[in-house]
Amino acid sequence: MKLTAKQRLFADEYIKSGNATQSAIKAGYSDNYAKHRVDKLLLNVGVKSYIDAKMSEIESHKIADAKEVLQFYTRVLREEETEEVALPAGDDVITVEKKPSFKDRLAAAKELMKRYPLSDPMIQAELRKLNAEADIAEQKAQQLSNNVADDLTINIVRNDRSIENEEANNN
Repeated sequence: MKLTAKQRLFADEYIKSGNATQSAIKAGYSDNYAKHRVDKLLLNVGVKSYIDAKMSEIESHKIADAKEVLQFYTRVLREEETEEVALPAGDDVITVEKKPSFKDRLAAAKELMKRYPLSDPMIQAELRKLNAEADIAEQKAQQLSNNVADDLTINIVRNDRSIENEEANNN
């Protein structure tokens, strides 16, 4: 639905201030309309959808997306980010630009590695182990479904405590 210039101006002012009455007056509506009938303007489907769309657009620009966060971590890791630190200098305070500490860079590296786990050798080894176990389980299931259970051995491993408890209960 197309908005008039006055409706669009009202919506833009309303987004800025959150005050419907003042926004209507600034958009050129009469004081009487602004004070007594502005609620109809807010309920107008076109105005409401325009305000909702603009608010979504504003929110999406305010919140960092995943790519932006990863880029920040990378800049910290590469010492491209700095922070201002206030230092006392006699009676004055001076600010200096400080590069990330080793601890900060290490934390950034860990955060990046959480998102790219396949480059970690330990995780790769664990994934290979899990895949092998899954393959073995699939083979056993296939053997069971083909009624070839004669050669299949299932071992149940219990920890020492459960065996000790069972022996104590039997005695």
